[in-house]
Amino acid sequence: MDPITQNIWVFFGMAVVISFSGVMMPGPVLAATIAKGYRDERAGIKIALGHGLIEFPLMALIVLSLGFVFEDERIMLAIGLVGGALLVFMGAMMVRARKEIAVTGKDSLPESALAAGALTTSVNPYFFLWWATVGALLIFTAEEFGAIVVVAFAIIHWSCDLAWYSFTSFAVFRSRHLWTPLVHEVVFGTCGALMVVFGAYFILGPLSEIASQ
Repeated sequence: MDPITQNIWVFFGMAVVISFSGVMMPGPVLAATIAKGYRDERAGIKIALGHGLIEFPLMALIVLSLGFVFEDERIMLAIGLVGGALLVFMGAMMVRARKEIAVTGKDSLPESALAAGALTTSVNPYFFLWWATVGALLIFTAEEFGAIVVVAFAIIHWSCDLAWYSFTSFAVFRSRHLWTPLVHEVVFGTCGALMVVFGAYFILGPLSEIASQ
């Protein structure tokens, strides 16, 4: 194996590890996957597809060297405030209706898991921050090996999302018969609470920076 090919495989291995470390972090998309997985074992696939609808265009923008847009403090401030507010709203609605959700399985997210994946991705400031930093670095590294490696990286990264969210929804769906009514409420209440916490964090971060200036 020549050195260039070896370096490419090393890069792919590194990309898989870093991608999984990012996707496995608790966040709005994971909370949505758990909520949707209760009714549909394939919800994770749809969540990942919705996530990809936002992620692939963003990767394309970075390849076109437009990733600097997301390094603009004003843009990140707007994303943090608007996205955080939407997460708090959806999370609060889920916590408030947790008993009803436990019975009907209907949450405050869009009915379509695909739409839920796209929405929770697009309002998650951490997602854009990750791509403006770690993700951008991975893409720039891939570009050194050529366009084919960039495309391969994009597919590999999204495949990590697909694998994790698919596993999560499958595990939730298959284990739901073990849940008591109280467990139902706790699970959905926790998912909603996580969205509120993440939303509040994304709002308070930019506000504290403004206050310190």
